[in-house]
Amino acid sequence: MSYLASCFFIKNPNHLIPSRSFTIKNVIYFLILGIIVEGLIADFADGTLEVSLRLIMATIAIASFLALSKRLADFANFYTAIFVCENFIFTLAAVVEGIYFYMIMAKFGQEQSEMIAFTLGGILLVWYLAIIAYVIRRFSYHSVLESVLLSISYFVLTYGIPMMFMDM
Repeated sequence: MSYLASCFFIKNPNHLIPSRSFTIKNVIYFLILGIIVEGLIADFADGTLEVSLRLIMATIAIASFLALSKRLADFANFYTAIFVCENFIFTLAAVVEGIYFYMIMAKFGQEQSEMIAFTLGGILLVWYLAIIAYVIRRFSYHSVLESVLLSISYFVLTYGIPMMFMDM
């Protein structure tokens, strides 16, 4: 629950120590939810590959960032903080998809449904970037601007590169 509080900028994730099983459960949740969501958008095989690539890119990005910051010993702590928040936002994104699906099925109106879904998705994206910047800032003591730029870089690495790979 303390990790979830960091998604609301309340707890400092740098002070939380995860158990190994908690970290593993978060990664498994990320994979399962990601495969389900991506499988609904594309097909199961492509969704599985894209989510697996995201996990690999996230692991590489986090390890590289911590190595450059000379804080590699904090890998499990930082990794868990990032993935708890990613899972939280990803779960909310799945809810937004469900709301969009419901609005379409209830014949709410295509334009209104899309506008609501895109607005909620945009809010979640900004929140996601803010959370990642918050976690980065707590672990590295970078300025707010540097943390935001690193957050955007992390997003591009973990979502952009796998999407690009899938489009090839």
